[in-house]
This record gives sequence, structure tokens and C-alpha cells, in this order.
Amino acid sequence: MADPSNEKGGVSEPNLDTPSTPTQNQDPEKQYESITKTLTKNTAILSPTPSHASSNHDIHPINTNPYAELGDEVYDKLPPHRKAIITAVLSFCGFLSPVSSTTVLAAVPEVAATFATTGTIVNLSNALYLIFMGISPMVWGPLGNVYGRRICCLISSVLFFAFSIGTALAPNLAAFFVFRILTAFQGTAFLILGSACIGDIYRPVERATALGWFLSGTLVGPAFGPFIGGIIVTFVSWRDIFWLQTALGGLATILVYFFLPETIHHARSSELVGLARREKWAKLWQWTNPLRIVRLYRYPNLLVVGLASSSLVWNMYSLLTPIRYVLNPRFHLTSPLQAGLFYIAPGIGYLAGTLVGGRWADRVVKKWIRKRDGERVSEDRLRSSLPAMGVVLPGCMLIYGWCVQEEKGGVPVPVLAMFAQGVAQLFCFPSLNTYCLDVMQGRSSEVVAGNYMVRYFFAALGTATCLPAIEKMGVGWFSTISALFMVVAAVMVYGTTLYGRGWRDGVDRKKVERLRQKEERRRGEVEG
Repeated sequence: MADPSNEKGGVSEPNLDTPSTPTQNQDPEKQYESITKTLTKNTAILSPTPSHASSNHDIHPINTNPYAELGDEVYDKLPPHRKAIITAVLSFCGFLSPVSSTTVLAAVPEVAATFATTGTIVNLSNALYLIFMGISPMVWGPLGNVYGRRICCLISSVLFFAFSIGTALAPNLAAFFVFRILTAFQGTAFLILGSACIGDIYRPVERATALGWFLSGTLVGPAFGPFIGGIIVTFVSWRDIFWLQTALGGLATILVYFFLPETIHHARSSELVGLARREKWAKLWQWTNPLRIVRLYRYPNLLVVGLASSSLVWNMYSLLTPIRYVLNPRFHLTSPLQAGLFYIAPGIGYLAGTLVGGRWADRVVKKWIRKRDGERVSEDRLRSSLPAMGVVLPGCMLIYGWCVQEEKGGVPVPVLAMFAQGVAQLFCFPSLNTYCLDVMQGRSSEVVAGNYMVRYFFAALGTATCLPAIEKMGVGWFSTISALFMVVAAVMVYGTTLYGRGWRDGVDRKKVERLRQKEERRRGEVEG
């Protein structure tokens, strides 16, 4: 089957683990030339092909899509309606872990009272939840490449279901922390593998639109979670929040089992057939070593996009976490349900942004393909995120923070500011996530995993520090810091659009040179 990994503007990292690696007996110069050709190979873009038949024959061109590329036939295995169903299932599954990260926010005082602790300690459980959401991509990303997407999603959904039951029944604070952490570790698989599935079934110029729908679930979850939690805790016990989560986890398991086929083009586990046990374990460790994810950040462009995604998640969680502590006193609200209503504003913004954000990102890519006479450069996609990240989001954060602190504008100001932020986020995330899929297609799930690893570490930091920081400096100055973070991230992303391709090529050339030198040393030792 064709592997569309060598796309224009998205040359894959040389995969030195596969059987295509040059043999030890091969001349190092030929090895060097072979890998260099692999790194620099740019696949020609398919243009409408004129027919060689005479003009009297009614034969149409083979391909009339001006954005099609060689190898794109791999994305035609499934009909459009199957792709839509898969995207819907993945969006629902992607909703689970993020919604679990915030449903408890509306019930923090009640949970604290149950376990005789403070709201700060309960919020720490949420920070730990996010930290383990950041750690788990180092496991699920490589596993998805080795064994495929479907089996990993099934295992994750079953464990998410089981650990949600444990959280609902937690007899003490320690058990509550442990089961929350275990739930987080499973739930992130949907985020990593869901993005990878989208990359498996959609062409590069269509991915952002599909990812926009997928990400609507992952972003609506954190926004509507506190609202749902507020309703539940107003009328029944906070434990019912986690019984609802259990039911959703069970539904996700059923949907994955019946509606999610295997989408990966080549599962690496097939390469283990016929190997001795020791060789199998050596290969598995090589492929699933969590350090594979960390080492990706040798590429400056991936580091920049990771930090840009982190600025957005920092903004989201540092905005959502303290709402009950910031807006309840400001507007003299007395119940969890009233505070939960404020979470609807960003949630509706995320849904509204779903309709346009991904399409805008794909439109910008196509525009730059035309400008470059048919060549697609992965970094061009990032341009679609710059206005929202550099202007809209920082501006909304400043308006929100200072109007709340200075008690100006009443309820409409924070509501409109949070709605606008929700829309703007969906102009950024599809662009950044799709770039992770495009830039290194052969290791897409690992690149996405690395991105989620960094962003959720920042989400945990924002969740843990926002309340103490707001108490110390005020919501206005804290919002100013968040706005500056996003402005700096936007500047760095703009730099990546200009120089990211050169950064990638530079790292690849150094890797090839190191490989050539290593082979020369090995041959010298053998001959000596």
C-alpha cells in the first residue's frame, strides 16, 4: 500500500527502524546518498492529465483535483459517509477526558467538604489529572503506530469506564486522587489516536476541516463540564458526576467497537512476524520507548508549535478553573448552577468556531498552494492561526480580566469575551494540530502525542497556579500575563512559517551526517 509520508513540505523524519534501513554491508557513500534522497524527495503533485485519445473520444482526465498528490489514493479506501461517522465517534470519545478534567470544578467545595480538605487541594487533583494527560501520550502515541488505532482505543475506553467507577466510589481523598489519575492516563488516548485517525483517512488539504469537528468535542468538554457538574451538584451528590462519566465511557466503548475500523496504513507489529522473542522485545522497546516522543523536540518547528498549543490550553484552563471563585463574588452568585452558566459562553464559542475554523485553515493552505504553483509547504497552514492567536485571544483576555477586576461592564462583558475566545481557539487548534499530522506523516501519532504532552503540562501548571496567582496579583494582571504568553507564541509561529522548512531540513541533514559517520566508524572497526 502506498505510504503518503513523503509529502511536499512535509518530508518525514528518516525512519531508521524499518527493514528499509541500509544494510551493514552497503557502502556508506551509497547509504548516505540513499537516505539523502529519501529526505529530500518531493513528490510531484498530480495535475489533470490530458487524454492521449483523439478529441473525438469522450474521455475525461484521470484526475481533476488540482490539490491532489501522489499517494492520495490511500485516503479513498473509505466513502465520505464512513469518514463522517468515524469523525463523529472520535469527537465523542475525545469529549470524555477533557470533560472529566473540568466537571469537578463546579463541585470543588462539595468534594472538599466530603473529604475534609480545601478547594486548593481538590484543584491539585485536577492539576495531577492534567499532568497525567500530558504523560500518557508518550505511551499511546507509539503504541498506536505499532498495534494500530482501533485496539488502543478499545483498551483505553474500557479502562476509562472502569476507573470512572473507581472515582465515583472513592472512599477517601487518596483513592479519589489515584482513580482520577488513572482515568486521565486512559482518556488522553482518544485525543492522540483520534487525531491520527483523521490523518489516516483525510487528504492533507481536507484534514483541518475534519479536525475542526473532532476538536469541537475535545474543547467543548472543558467548557460544558463545569455547567454539567453545576447542575448535578445543585440537586444530587457530586459522585453522580462520575457515574455520568462512567455511562459515557461505556457508550464510547460500544461506539468504538462497532463503528471504528482500523485506519492505520501500516501497523509496525506486522514486522515482528518471524522474529525471535528477544528480537521482538528489542524492536518493541525501540518503537515504544517514550523518549522517542521527547527526541522529536530536536526539531525547532515542533517545539514552537508545542509551545503555541500550550499557550492556548494555558489560556483555556486558567480561564475556566477560577470562574466560581472569581465571578461568583463579582456578581454575587450563590449556587454552583449559576456559576456553571458562565461556562456556556466559551462552549458555544467552540461550537461556532467548529463551523469555520477548520475550513479557514484548509482554505489558507489551498491559497498558498496556488501561490507556490502547486507546491504544498506544511508551514503555510500555520498562517491561518496568526490573527486569532496574536490579536483576538490576547485582546479578549485583557478585556475579561480588567473588566472583572475593575467591576466594569456587568455580566455581558465576560460572557462576550469568553464566547469570542471560544471561537478564536477553533481558528488556532485545527491549524496547529493539522500541522502536526502534515509535517511528519510517517510518525503523525507520535508528533501529535508530543504536542499534547507539552500542552497538558502547561494546562496542569495553569490549573495549579491560577487561583493562588489571582489571589495574589488580581485577575487583571494574571490575564495580562496570559495575553503576553499568547502574543509571544504568535510571534514564534510566524517565525516558523518563514523558517520552519529550513529548520526541518537542517536537523535532517545533521542526522544523515551522523549516520554516515557512524557507518564509517563501524566499517573501520570491522576492517581493522
